[in-house]
Amino acid sequence: MPGASGRVLVVDDNKVIRQLIRVNLELEGLEVVTAADGAECLDVVHHVRPDVVTLDVVMPRLDGIRTAARLRADPRTRDTPLAIVSACGHHEIEAGLEAGVDAFLAKPFEPAELVRLVRQLMERGRGGGQQRSGGSDTDGGGAPAREPAMEPVREQGREVDLPAVP
Repeated sequence: MPGASGRVLVVDDNKVIRQLIRVNLELEGLEVVTAADGAECLDVVHHVRPDVVTLDVVMPRLDGIRTAARLRADPRTRDTPLAIVSACGHHEIEAGLEAGVDAFLAKPFEPAELVRLVRQLMERGRGGGQQRSGGSDTDGGGAPAREPAMEPVREQGREVDLPAVP
């Protein structure tokens, strides 16, 4: 699909999943860089300067939740949209929200859902929506700048209720 291009950093320890995500995003005209775990993500994120980062939860060395927390703690990446793309349960969703994750997509996912989610996050990151802010910052009006997940979270085809975001 022609239009706004962008760069996505895909972080997953499963090579097949990384390639599946890569191919689907590249077919949409996006540039994709991959990392095998959170530690590799943190090594390359400043060189890649992605518009969106997708993270698996369960990975060796550094899992997706801790990676998200570190990305949010770094002033250079605190505003980068983050999506968890993983087989996540209620606990992982709560932990992800606490770490500053913007959206969730449960595996297995439809490729069109993945593309839509990444495009939405890119649009928000470019100012098409409210851009998130890290730490105790606000949107300038005193309200927290982070919005809850944009897409419904699904587990085995059913929507899952997300906890309220303070």
